[in-house]
Amino acid sequence: MDKIAVVPGSFDPITNGHLDIIKRAADIFDIVYVAVMNNSSKNPLFNVDERMDLIARVTENMPNVKIDSSSGLLINYAKSKNANAIVRGLRAVSDFEYEMQITSMNRFLDKQIETFFIMTQNKYSFLSSSIVKEVSQYGGDIHDLVPAIVEEALIEKFKQKSIEK
Repeated sequence: MDKIAVVPGSFDPITNGHLDIIKRAADIFDIVYVAVMNNSSKNPLFNVDERMDLIARVTENMPNVKIDSSSGLLINYAKSKNANAIVRGLRAVSDFEYEMQITSMNRFLDKQIETFFIMTQNKYSFLSSSIVKEVSQYGGDIHDLVPAIVEEALIEKFKQKSIEK
């Protein structure tokens, strides 16, 4: 039986911190679904298809990683993929309380699916998609924070937004 994991997130955009967690999960599990969660309460810079494309491009050398999306409950998505596990990245202690609530609810909804936390590397502990977007928007150097493909997409996206204004 395959060990199947889901790595959920908004990935708007995917960062090197996200990629670190995905790579490490791919080393542990047979199949890893990177699930772009479409959260209606957020106003994303990239649409779901753009985010999925960027993730697919930066994980193309990981044959056991599959890219997908969902707008429903994470636990239902995990069940639909026959996942044994949900993998979440933790940056700092401040992430833990929120993640514990989500994990407890998921456990309440389905005791068969375990949640695993992977601590990000220290060099990414401050990193978030929001920070990357803000720095990029104002022309800051993000080349060590995201894959080159993502950096190019951010530059292009902010160029388009400034033209639209």
